[in-house]
Parts: sequence; structure tokens; C-alpha cells
Amino acid sequence: MSAPKRVGVLISGRGSNMVSLIEACKKTGYPAEIAHVISNVPNAPGLERAANAGVATTTIDHKAYETREAFERDLDAALRDAGVDLVCNAGFMRLLTEGFVEAWRNRQLNIHPSLLPAFKGLHTHERAIEAGVRLSGCTVHFMRTEMDSGPIVAQAAVPVLPEDTPDELAARVLEAEHKLYPLALKLVASGEAEVENERVVFRSCPTVQGPYISPWIE
Repeated sequence: MSAPKRVGVLISGRGSNMVSLIEACKKTGYPAEIAHVISNVPNAPGLERAANAGVATTTIDHKAYETREAFERDLDAALRDAGVDLVCNAGFMRLLTEGFVEAWRNRQLNIHPSLLPAFKGLHTHERAIEAGVRLSGCTVHFMRTEMDSGPIVAQAAVPVLPEDTPDELAARVLEAEHKLYPLALKLVASGEAEVENERVVFRSCPTVQGPYISPWIE
């Protein structure tokens, strides 16, 4: 059995998805371990949560840098110094330049609170409700330079109820995120999910387009 992949998690806030990844990595046989958590926001609540879980943390305040590239050089160095194999964005509220994204190509995951390619960007829940969609959800994908784009690893769908507020829908989607991200990381870290021709394929079933879960169907 190969050694678990070392994962660096990037956060900007409370780190709830980070916590779900940390908990998943504690399970016997899980193919990854959280090696380091980095926040671009000093005193982000997620830093304390990571430290309480015994995970090393670093703050790299983007406001201390004159350019994105300078910030990303130190971010990249911190990840490499920690011996990171994979990067997981978990509420990391910074757009990354092409140089950084390409340096970690097919080794960096992101989670977005919509069924991509629908509702890229911010205010996803408000926009989903306004559009009248019956389903929303979340997506884990490999990072590309274009915002909220890249090969999709896994998606989870949740219902949009007639009387939903954005906060109510957001809570339902977040519950799904906490199940989906550990699944997607497991698939990638184990080598089951790989990128071929800008699509994710699965070694055990190459014709499958991607795992789909509904947290209300166990």
C-alpha cells in the first residue's frame, strides 16, 4: 500500500470543508493526509480549528504583497516546503494566476457551491433561486486559470425548495459539500480519478463521467 498523499489546504475563513477533509483523513485506509493548512487571512477561524486537530498552519497575508505573483511565490514555497502532493482550496477567496495554477496543474482541487458550469462566481444561491432551478448543489473540480472551471471530479445535487431563502439553500448545499469533498479527494489521492483530454476518467470504469451523490439518498 502506497503512502498517503500529503495535502495542503488553502482557506480564507472558518474552514468547514477543511474540517471535513481532516476528519476523512483520520479513517483507516484513506489515501491522503492533511499536511498543512495555509490561510491568506490572519486569524481566520479555520486556523484555530486546524491547530486543534494537530495540523500545522501558516498565515500568508496577501495584503502584505504588492503583486499577486509575489504572494503566490511564497504560497508555492510554503506548500513545497511542507512536502505537499495535492492542494485543496476550501473557501480560499483569492483568484490565482496562471503561473500558480499551471505549477499545480492536475494536483489542485476546488469546491464550488453550484452544479458547474452553472452559476460560476459569487452569490450562487441567490442566482439559483432567481433562475427558478429545481436542483442546485456543489462541484469538486481540478483548478484551471478561468474562474470556477476545470475537469469535474464529482458533483452532489440538492433540491431547491419553493420557499427557500439563500441562507437555507446555502446550508443544504454546505451539508452536501462536507460529503462530496472527502469523496473527491479520495478518488484523486488514490489514483482512481485522472485527467485525460481535460475530462476526469476513472480507472475502474473509464466510461463513467463522474461520481454523483445525493446526501438524502443513503
